[in-house]
Amino acid sequence: MAQVDESLPPTVVMARMLDGFLLSQALFVLAESGVATILEQEGPQTVAALAERSGSDADALARLIRTVTQHGVFRTEGDKVAVTPLGATLSEKHPQSMYGIAVGGMHLHYRAVAELGHTLRTGEPASLKYFGKPYFDHVAGNPELAALFGQAMAVFVKTLRAGMFDGYRLPEGETVADLGGGNGAVLADLLGQDGHGDRRGIVFDLPDVVEAAHATLSAAQLSDRVEVVGGSFFNEVPRADIYLLSWVLHDWNDEDAAKILKSVAAAAPAGARLLVLEEIVPGGDAPHHAKDMDLVMLSLLGGKERAEDEFRVLLDEAGFDLERVVPTPSPMVIIEAVKR
Repeated sequence: MAQVDESLPPTVVMARMLDGFLLSQALFVLAESGVATILEQEGPQTVAALAERSGSDADALARLIRTVTQHGVFRTEGDKVAVTPLGATLSEKHPQSMYGIAVGGMHLHYRAVAELGHTLRTGEPASLKYFGKPYFDHVAGNPELAALFGQAMAVFVKTLRAGMFDGYRLPEGETVADLGGGNGAVLADLLGQDGHGDRRGIVFDLPDVVEAAHATLSAAQLSDRVEVVGGSFFNEVPRADIYLLSWVLHDWNDEDAAKILKSVAAAAPAGARLLVLEEIVPGGDAPHHAKDMDLVMLSLLGGKERAEDEFRVLLDEAGFDLERVVPTPSPMVIIEAVKR
């Protein structure tokens, strides 16, 4: 979020902030309806043509377009509507598409966060009140939502994490275990840039999740070097020289995050390396993506984004020493720690 425009009266600035939900919903539905995809793929269209193609009411569509155009998402060209480079990212076909996050945000996040007041009063995740069950249980029990979640995570890997490993080299070690590795995309990216063709890997996640890694590893020609293992990192993890936790710890509160780290410590030999890929919450009042993401974690999972000192304490209590924090071109950092 941008800094407050102090040239405007506070009431005007606050009114715009309070109306922020209108913009996000407009972007969600314009993505899901296919309007952004049509414009990005086929060029400027009239509202009438867009309405017919997308199955939309023409008047409602025109008013949605008018709303987002003032934010630079679309632009008008005579009687036609064109998409801007910003709006093009809502297209399902764009190479840096945010479509998965937009549609996933509408169905996976937006409605549950409406119960944020419940979280404020009780400390419980808003999703627990809205869905009546833990967030991941709700998603796993609905195939359509599970597919949306996977799509949103794929967008994260392609966009928000893009360039993260540029110039980065893994520490010494023969085996890298990606815990909570999902479809294996992060480990495949890391090993693909590693330059050590004899290093081996393990993708570890829940049995019904990790099966998707086979296709990813096959496409990356890594099937002969990477083992796919099902299990829970709360119980036991494989032995390895290097462990990777990518966007995992922020899903959990401090108690559960400590359980995960202690499970890793129980399997890791002395001197094993741990790489934690997360955002770090900076001090002060400056805007940062992690501060917004922290509300998502609070509302949906009861997890949290953390400051560097908070990571240091968690790691220390589990038997790891935080050695350095490596900045990356993405919003995330690589926290390197070593098992005592």
